Amino acid sequence: MTNWFGGLAWTGQTVAFFVLAVVVVLAAVMLLQFRKVMYMASSIGLVFLGMAGMYVLLGADFLAFAQILIYAGAITILMLFAIMLTRHDEVEEEERAGLRQWLAGLGAVALGAAMLWAIRTTTWPAAPAQPPWPARNSVTALAETLFTSYVVPFELVSVLLTVALVGAVILARKGD
Repeated sequence: MTNWFGGLAWTGQTVAFFVLAVVVVLAAVMLLQFRKVMYMASSIGLVFLGMAGMYVLLGADFLAFAQILIYAGAITILMLFAIMLTRHDEVEEEERAGLRQWLAGLGAVALGAAMLWAIRTTTWPAAPAQPPWPARNSVTALAETLFTSYVVPFELVSVLLTVALVGAVILARKGD
């Protein structure tokens, strides 16, 4: 293994991380640049899949599976159905890249450079010898924590999602 980029080891996980990071960032930029909503939904699906790959690299297989199942699968398909079932006949005029877009791009590059500088110059604490979680199955530990310590926030989120669903149905029925 060769050390490069300030002592970062060149391993398969490192390469996979950088590839996934580039895919996620490029898909997110494409999401912001596209004008057609169908292309936007496809690129956000790619962001969700890239994040699932990041979870796999972190060893959080359950979160990766949930990311693919819930976000990349259900929410992306839901957005595509919503786009196909709505009317979007209006055609927007193409904007030319003006001074505002160039300044925004320059600002984004400057922000990225500042973040890279801050990350490279920060002294990070050493990793702990043992992980802070138990050596049990991570799904079991997650379930125990979720349903013992965080049962009230879990139930509040489920009520909030149910209210949002009922509100969306009411709003959709008013349009007819």
